[in-house]
Amino acid sequence: MLFNTSHKNKAYTTKSIEVLGNAFSLLEKIKRGGVGSSRLIIKELSTKLQPINAQTIDDNFANIELRPKGIIIHFTNRLDRYSWIIPYYRLVVYRTKTFTIHANGHFIKFNKDKNYLANKKFINKMMDSKIEFLDLDYYDG
Repeated sequence: MLFNTSHKNKAYTTKSIEVLGNAFSLLEKIKRGGVGSSRLIIKELSTKLQPINAQTIDDNFANIELRPKGIIIHFTNRLDRYSWIIPYYRLVVYRTKTFTIHANGHFIKFNKDKNYLANKKFINKMMDSKIEFLDLDYYDG
């Protein structure tokens, strides 16, 4: 679910809490060592995620926020901010020449550069949270 969150968006707030749960408390954020990534450079967006007024002149950046039942990817285009809500049971991650997040037939590809390397620890934390939430013990090698 993609929302324009440039301004306060009641539908986004309601849906994000309903699907992903409330944001972590300050104490929980400290215990987890943070719940947000630093910025990642977007290489490509699937057509359904591209804003109507998309500009490809500048690099677009995104960051990922952890929630108890999923993630939110926040990204910008021009002066607009968009938030893509992804529950863990729909989250699929590919690490090939690019770092790609898929859900519901849509995707965001990120460059694998110094920003990706700085976020590797966060990405591993995100995948561990998914496994913990979905109780996927059989993935432990």
